[in-house]
Amino acid sequence: MSESGIRISGDVISSTDGRRRVEAISPIDGGVIGEVLQGTSADAAQAVDVAQDKLGAWSQTPVDERVRVLRAIAGALREEAQADDETSWAWLLSTETGKRLAEAQGEITFSAVYFDAFADLLEKQRDEHFDVIPGITHRVQPQPIGVFAVITPWNFPVSIPARKIAAALAAGCTVVFRAAALAALSSLRLSALLDRFVPAGVVNTVLGSPADVVDTWLARVDGVSFTGSTRVGRLLNEQIAPRFLPAVMELGGNASFVVLDDADVGSAVETLMIAKFRNNGQSCIGANNILIPRALAGDFRDALVEAASQLVIGDPREAATSLGPLAPAGDPSRVAALVDDAVAGGGEALLPQIEVPGQGHYASPQFVMGAPASSELVADEVFGPAAGIVVYDDLDEALTLQRGTGYGLASYVCTNDAARADAVAARFRAGIIGINTATPNYPGAPFGGLGLSGVGYEGGRQGLEAHQHFRTIATRSDSP
Repeated sequence: MSESGIRISGDVISSTDGRRRVEAISPIDGGVIGEVLQGTSADAAQAVDVAQDKLGAWSQTPVDERVRVLRAIAGALREEAQADDETSWAWLLSTETGKRLAEAQGEITFSAVYFDAFADLLEKQRDEHFDVIPGITHRVQPQPIGVFAVITPWNFPVSIPARKIAAALAAGCTVVFRAAALAALSSLRLSALLDRFVPAGVVNTVLGSPADVVDTWLARVDGVSFTGSTRVGRLLNEQIAPRFLPAVMELGGNASFVVLDDADVGSAVETLMIAKFRNNGQSCIGANNILIPRALAGDFRDALVEAASQLVIGDPREAATSLGPLAPAGDPSRVAALVDDAVAGGGEALLPQIEVPGQGHYASPQFVMGAPASSELVADEVFGPAAGIVVYDDLDEALTLQRGTGYGLASYVCTNDAARADAVAARFRAGIIGINTATPNYPGAPFGGLGLSGVGYEGGRQGLEAHQHFRTIATRSDSP
């Protein structure tokens, strides 16, 4: 499969003049599944030129027409999500990222919900009017910020771009889009679908190196929406600071999974299995460190080992598989090193080494009981199917650990007491909190974190307003 990573003004650029191709590798077996033509700095500059040229028309497009476009995209995504044969988008997404086929279908469906959610929010948004000062009326009008650069990672190569692009389009912004090379084929399917419904030039896609594409854009665009590592987020912030660009930065996470002493152990373990192993553990809101009260530690350990023993590692496109490969080739060894370090620090590996396929990027899942709180397995984002378990004697001790990592994206609490759940949630340093649920994210609600997890929000009214500035107009009632 050969694809162009350059779609400008609705046209696919396929010339290799001065451009290179990058192979797409499947983590399932390490084989080449395609190649993607990369853009140059000239392509990136052209994409911004086109987006700026189309901004006026798109920003002035009536709300009902923008809503119609968003809903048409949502409908097309839902139709795509139904297929799971070898030619389907979900099959490609599973093959390219290693996520289970059912999760790939779910990601495409979830992407559709974002376009519908922002259509709903746009329909509800109104100018505000104030008649507080005698003789003067104040009106507050939302306005699109302008051309937004959308820069996304590989782990959710459809739904993360969908969340960002849907918000930008709803706000009246135009978009230049760069997806990660690691899952470029899946992202390009989204670009092609958008070109069917959005006026030419409103969304322009250029894949290529950060130096060629991102650096070119950051010098010229009006806003940035980025999802990726905290390390890269810092670098981007350094570049955009002199221009005071509006930015949404969804960065790393280190979600604590806190079990209270009144929790049902079976339900807590069931919730943890989803929160930890969603997307093979490669999720920014995935459970990253597990905090268990000493009174429940033995029962929790036994139930967790039993649940984990049921995991089936293998080809993610097969229905029986519960855990697929990790996308980056080096991730299995990276995760294994984190586990070894926590064990060397005094922790106990709970799971036997599970046999994994000989080809591909597979990692055996692992939990380390008594992992040192200072170990990387606990203190940093693992982004894989492993986690450290810390046994606590006092809840304040557990919450100090939760708040002390520097991250603040998501966390979880399991308890049978609703009042205690709310009290603990109020003390979390996190923008997203799951109480007895592993799936706290919802397109109609804000998605964002604190500290090392970034700034700004995606999703919800806040996600729409992140792509807008607000104009205040004061009018004297007795003016001619």
